[in-house]
Amino acid sequence: MLRRAAADFASLVHRLHLEGAAADGFAIGVICYGAPGGGLFMVASLLFLGFAVRQEPLLPAPRSYLCQRASGAIVLDGRLDEAAWARVPFTDHFVDIEGSRRPTPRFRTRAKMLWDDKYLYIGAELEEPHVRATLSERDSVIFHDNDFEVFMDPDDDGLMYSELEMNALNTTWDLLLPHPYRTGGPALTGWDIKGLRTAVHVDGTLNDSRDKDRGWSVEIAIPWSGIAEICHCACPPRLGDQWRINFSRVEWQTRVSGGKYETVPGTREDNWVWSPQGAVDMHIPDRWGVLQFASSASDGLRPLDGWMERQELSRVWEAEGRFRRQTGRWASSAADLGLSYPGLTLYATPSLFEAAIGRFHVDEQLRFWKSDK
Repeated sequence: MLRRAAADFASLVHRLHLEGAAADGFAIGVICYGAPGGGLFMVASLLFLGFAVRQEPLLPAPRSYLCQRASGAIVLDGRLDEAAWARVPFTDHFVDIEGSRRPTPRFRTRAKMLWDDKYLYIGAELEEPHVRATLSERDSVIFHDNDFEVFMDPDDDGLMYSELEMNALNTTWDLLLPHPYRTGGPALTGWDIKGLRTAVHVDGTLNDSRDKDRGWSVEIAIPWSGIAEICHCACPPRLGDQWRINFSRVEWQTRVSGGKYETVPGTREDNWVWSPQGAVDMHIPDRWGVLQFASSASDGLRPLDGWMERQELSRVWEAEGRFRRQTGRWASSAADLGLSYPGLTLYATPSLFEAAIGRFHVDEQLRFWKSDK
């Protein structure tokens, strides 16, 4: 997770989106047009205007997890030792936030999920030879410590989603994002998941540099009543419902100095996640994993509907943003953006735009939805 001061974030957005635009304009011209004459003219136009959509390879489908109903009571003590936990599998091991192009994480992280009529349960195991934590006040900026994070968008529209962070002291920070940071959305840190329950177990000794630890584990119980206001969908969910969720682990490089732990100077945090984001940014909800609610393992997972269309619509949204910064208006045609995607339609007014591919839509707020027909 990367969420620093506004200047740092603006710099990141500039590097990922604006600097990438010029190079991508060239790539589009070569790949799509490539011939002399009109092709060269299009390359020059795209580079000059900067409207080309980044042509990174499309991401693989996000990871999915079949969340089964709990077969018995869960006692929140940070230990995943109840029979109900034993009956369900762990997720795949976490990977770097950017995916396979980055090194495999140094330490294993994995999670499980269950649900019942009152709660969504999340359990996670974090391998860690040096378990440490310093922040003890609720709603501190927890990622300054090593932490475990949960991101959730129940109705899968990319807006009004929750974030929960916790450290090995069981200190929590829950917040609400009405909009992702890249669309200017603020983080509402005063928002709470009412009735939230969390627990941590340390397999070793906390903040003791004299020995090596095995790790720490967490148990989280998120009450449906505590997140109902952000769901805009059935809550509790129904069998077969799919929500978007992802997990992140922030890990700082550690050394021992004067008998105490400290972060290695000049190093940045590692960000390890369940479902890779393809960028150092957890706040791209349409790239999160899929949580499907089930009664048992026999229910089976369904693929996420519209994954390819949503990726293309994300590119349209980025291109619209660049077009508006250059011209002061939204583009009303794919030709304005230098795009050619089968079935893409655009509608724009002075204050908004909407793009659609088949039944899938996105607007200027980066809100996604699927029409009935």
